Amino acid sequence: MLGKREIYLQQPSMFYFPGLPQRAFYERDAFEWVAPMEAMTDAIVSELEAVRAQEPEFAPYVETPADRPAPNNPLRDDARWGALYFWRSGGPVAENAARCPTVMAALTHVPMPQVAGRSPIALWSLLKPGTHIQPHHGLLNTRLICHLPLLAPAGCALRVGAETRAWTKGEMLLFDDSIEHEAWNRSAETRVVLLFETWRPEIDTDERAALTRLFQAIDSFGPAQVDTGG
Repeated sequence: MLGKREIYLQQPSMFYFPGLPQRAFYERDAFEWVAPMEAMTDAIVSELEAVRAQEPEFAPYVETPADRPAPNNPLRDDARWGALYFWRSGGPVAENAARCPTVMAALTHVPMPQVAGRSPIALWSLLKPGTHIQPHHGLLNTRLICHLPLLAPAGCALRVGAETRAWTKGEMLLFDDSIEHEAWNRSAETRVVLLFETWRPEIDTDERAALTRLFQAIDSFGPAQVDTGG
């Protein structure tokens, strides 16, 4: 009312579902599948450590595609924001799934969207020291993005709209990425989260089925739009 706090609204870059609450973060205890996943954190961290011992560098999260214009993102093709995928473009990444059975088992708890060629999506998102992901909006407001923090040094945080939260190892963060958000690592250590998506709880079963058909129809007219962080 005093004009001292900016109002942030959903601004998805691909598809807008009207009438949903304009809410940046959702609380962990509202989702029954969160606690079983959080209980698997240490086992997932062990898999992460084993993979990074052999593969310390992940591919850049934002890569220049071969079939569309390059995304306008300052971290494009920059491994300081890295990704190692378990589900990508709607299918499992066999090599990584085989290396990390605990991750794959944990993800079975989640009601992830099932859209051919698009979802599920799940990955380790790595952010090196001194890296800043600039403010941006996601593709859709029909989902929540979930972070299970695995390596969460002090000095790392996520801002969604007007609210900023730090990552804490083993404590899920769930947020609407269609609201402007940014993230940073101001520590001297690497931050890693298990990132995946889930349906928004306000969207019922029939609406989820209709949205699945709609997204698949949209994608049938050309390459599916993908998240680029920008």
